[in-house]
Amino acid sequence: MKNKNLHVDKFFLTIVGILVLVGFFIFLSASLGLLAREGTIFSRVAGKQLFYGIFLGLPALFIASRVSYDKWKKLALPLFAFSLLLLLLTFVPHIGVTTKGASRWISIFGLSFQPVELVKVGIVLYLSLWYSNIKGKIKDMRYGMGSLLCIICIPAVLLAFQPDNGSVILLIATSVSIYLVASGRWKHLLIVALLLLVTISIVASTRPYVQSRIKTFLDPSLDPQGAGYQMRQATIAIGSGEIIGRGFGQSVQKFNYLPEPVSDSIFAVFAEEFGFVGSVMLIFLFVAFTLRGLWLGARAPDTFGSLVTVGLTIMISSQSFLNIGAMLGLVPLSGLPLIFVSQGGTALVFALFSVGIILGISRHRVTLP
Repeated sequence: MKNKNLHVDKFFLTIVGILVLVGFFIFLSASLGLLAREGTIFSRVAGKQLFYGIFLGLPALFIASRVSYDKWKKLALPLFAFSLLLLLLTFVPHIGVTTKGASRWISIFGLSFQPVELVKVGIVLYLSLWYSNIKGKIKDMRYGMGSLLCIICIPAVLLAFQPDNGSVILLIATSVSIYLVASGRWKHLLIVALLLLVTISIVASTRPYVQSRIKTFLDPSLDPQGAGYQMRQATIAIGSGEIIGRGFGQSVQKFNYLPEPVSDSIFAVFAEEFGFVGSVMLIFLFVAFTLRGLWLGARAPDTFGSLVTVGLTIMISSQSFLNIGAMLGLVPLSGLPLIFVSQGGTALVFALFSVGIILGISRHRVTLP
C-alpha cells in the first residue's frame, strides 16, 4: 500500500451534497407550517437557513478541506480550550441567551450561536491528538479511560447545567467511539459505564423534566396534551404518510399540530410527505454517510487522521439517528437536530465544517498500488 496526494473523496462529498440539497427542500416545506403560527415570518426563517448553509457553511467546508490535516494537530488544544471558554459565556449575564429555560446560546454584536457545536469539533480533535500521542499507553487506566474522563468532564458538567442533556449524551458517545477505535480496553469502559449509569439515575431522579421525558417515551398516552403531545402528533404525521406520502408540501401536521416542525419534528413532516419509501431513502443516505466516513477513517494516513475522521462521522450521524429514533419512538426525545435538515444555523455550519475536515484528510488516504 502507498500514500498518494489525492482529490477529496467524491463519493462522500456527493452524499453530503444530496443530504444538504434534500434537507433544504424539506426545511422549506416544513417552514410553510410556520405561516399558521403567530409571530413567525416564513421568509426570515427560510432565508436564515439558506444564509447559514450557503454563505457560511459551504465556505467553511471548502476552507476546512484545504487545510492540511497536520495543522489540526496544532490547532486541536487551542480550539478545544476556546470552545470551553465560549461555553462558559452562556452563563454570563447579557452575553448568554436563555430560551425556554435553557442557556445554550451566546449573543455577541447581535449574532447568536451555540458554543456546543464548536465544543463537539474541539473535543474530537483534542481526544484524537491525545490518543495518537500516547499510543500504547491507552490500555493503562490513567492514560486511556482516565484521560477520557478528565477531558470530557468540564464540557459535560457545563452542558448539564445549561441544561443540554442531548449534547452530553452525544459527547459521551462520540468520545467513547474514539476511545475504542484507538484500542482502548473494554473492561475499563464497562466499569466506567456502570458508574455512569448509577450517576445518571441519581441525576435523573432530581430533574423533573428528565423524568417527564422518560415517562413520555415509555407511554406517551400518560399525558397526551402535555409531555406526550409531541410524540402523539409525530406518530400521527408518520402514520399519515403511509407508503408514498401525501406529497411534497402537503403535510397537514406541520400546521399548528406538530411542535417544532422545522427542528425536532422535521423528520415527522418529511415522513408525512414522502411516506415509508422516502423515509427509508433518507435513512439510507445517513447510513451511506456513516459507512463511507468509517471507510475513509480506516484509510487515513495515520492514527490522528483516522480518529478524527471516525469521531466526526460518528458525531454527525449519531445526532441524526437519535433525532429519527426519537420521532419513531425508539429513544427518548433528546433535542438533537437532524443534521443537514433541521433548523439550526450553528449546527449546520459546524457540520459542514466537520465534513470539510474529513474531506481534507481524505486527500491523503491510503490506496492500493
